[in-house]
Amino acid sequence: MGIFSHKSKVKPAPQQIRVEKVVVPNKPRPSLTPNGPRASSSQYSASPRPSPNPRLSRPKSASPYPSSSDEKRALARKRKAVTSTPRDSPAFGNDSESEDEDSDPFRKRFRRSESRSVDLNRKLRHKKAFGDEIRDSRIIHAADIASVATKCPPIHGTKPDEVAIELQYPSRCKRERYELVWQKDKIDAIKDILAVVEHVAETYLTYDEAKPFIDHNGSFRRQMERAISEKYRDLPVFRTALQNYNDKLLKLVENGTIAKNISEIHHLPPSLVSFILTQVYDRTVAPKVEMLTKYEMGSDNVYGELLHPFITKLLVEQTKMTSDQVFIDLGSGVGNVVIQAALEIGCRSYGCEIMENACNLAEAQEKEFRSRCLLWGVAHGRVHLERGDFRTSAKILEKLKEADVILVNNKAFTSTLNDALINMFLDLKKGCKIISLKSFVHENKTAINDVANSIFDVQRFRYHENWVSWAAAEGDYYISTKK
Repeated sequence: MGIFSHKSKVKPAPQQIRVEKVVVPNKPRPSLTPNGPRASSSQYSASPRPSPNPRLSRPKSASPYPSSSDEKRALARKRKAVTSTPRDSPAFGNDSESEDEDSDPFRKRFRRSESRSVDLNRKLRHKKAFGDEIRDSRIIHAADIASVATKCPPIHGTKPDEVAIELQYPSRCKRERYELVWQKDKIDAIKDILAVVEHVAETYLTYDEAKPFIDHNGSFRRQMERAISEKYRDLPVFRTALQNYNDKLLKLVENGTIAKNISEIHHLPPSLVSFILTQVYDRTVAPKVEMLTKYEMGSDNVYGELLHPFITKLLVEQTKMTSDQVFIDLGSGVGNVVIQAALEIGCRSYGCEIMENACNLAEAQEKEFRSRCLLWGVAHGRVHLERGDFRTSAKILEKLKEADVILVNNKAFTSTLNDALINMFLDLKKGCKIISLKSFVHENKTAINDVANSIFDVQRFRYHENWVSWAAAEGDYYISTKK
C-alpha cells in the first residue's frame, strides 16, 4: 500500500485570511460661488420622472381624450412607480440612525448640478415682500382647507386645542396657519411644513446658513422628522423645533440676508416651482375639482392638464424662453400653465378659456398665485386670463402677433377647430413656436392647399409617462416653428 493511502496524523494549520484597510479619498464637494447664495440650488433634468407633487385630485384617466395605439401598448406594460408619498397616511416615518448620506437632504443638495442657462434680466426678488412692515399676503391658509372645523381628526396624540401652529416663510408676510390634523386627500400639514423648510434652505440660504435648517444632525428639519417618527411621536418637540425654525428664519428676513440672497439668483429650481404651484392648486382647485368633469362628450370643450415636468421641459429646455418674451395658452383651463410660465420664466403670460367652471377656478388660482408669490418673496411675470372663445377674443388676437411661444392642447379638438387655428397662425411673427399634441401639418406632405405645411417647420417629440393628466402612458407632441 502506498504512502498516500494512509491518513496523515498531522492536522493542517487553519487557513488565515489577510485583511488590509484601504483608504479611499472622499470626492470633493463642489466649491461655493464666492458671491452666490448657493452652491447649487437644484437639479434640472430632462430625464423622465413623475411630478414632485402629483395631484391626487385631478380628473381620472377616463378622459374623453383619445388614446393612440402607442399609448395603449404602453399602458399594458408595467408602469413606473410614483416616488411621492400618496396621501393614504400621515407623514410619519421611521427614525433609523443608520441612514446613509443619500437620505440627508443637506448632502444631496450640494451634489446637484445646474444645467439651465441664466436669464440675467430676470429679477426674482419681490419688491413688496421685504419692507419694514409685516404684510398680510391674503393667502388661503392650509388650516382653511384641513382643520378640526372641516371635520379632519387631530393627528394621533394631539388634543383638539393644541392643533394650531404657524409657519414662517422667507418674507415679511404673516405666517401661514396650519393645524395638526390628517385626512386622506386633504393638505398634509407635516409633509407640507417639512417641504417648506427644505425649499427655504436649498434656495434662499448659503451653505453655512442652511446647516441649522437641514443638516442631517440636529437641524430643525431633523428634529421635526424625529419628533413625528413612529419611534418617538413627540408632537411637543415638533412644535418646539418649528418655533425655533420660525424664529431663526425671521431673523434672517429682518437682517436682510434673505433679500440679499434672492437678489443674486435669477430663477427658481423646478422643484420649488412645482411645490408653489401645487400649494396654489391644493387650496383652490382641488377642493372643487369635480367641477372639471362637467363637459360635453365629443365637443371641443373637454379638459386635460399638462403636468409640471412637461411644462418645464417645454419652456426651459426646448423653447428656451426668457423673461422678456410672451407666452400664450389657447384653451388654458384652470390656468396651470399660464401661472407656471409666469413663475418659472418670469415672462408675460396669457391664457384664454371658454368653459365657465374652468374660468372660475382659473381666477381663483390667479388670485392665490399672486398672494403666495408674495409670501415666498418671489416676483412673477404678468398674468392675463381671458374668458371666451380664443378665435374671437380681441385681446388674444392682438397678442398673438407678439407671441414667442404658444401652447394649444389640441388632443381632443375637432378638425374644424384645428383648421381655424391654422388661419389664426398666419400672422405670427417669424420664429414663433407652437406646441401642440396634434400636428397641424398633414401626414401627406404633397397635400394640395396644405397651408400649415407651407408656414411651419415641424418637429415631433415624445412626452414621458405621467406627464399628462388623462393617461399614464407616453405620447407624441409637436413643436411647429413659423417660417
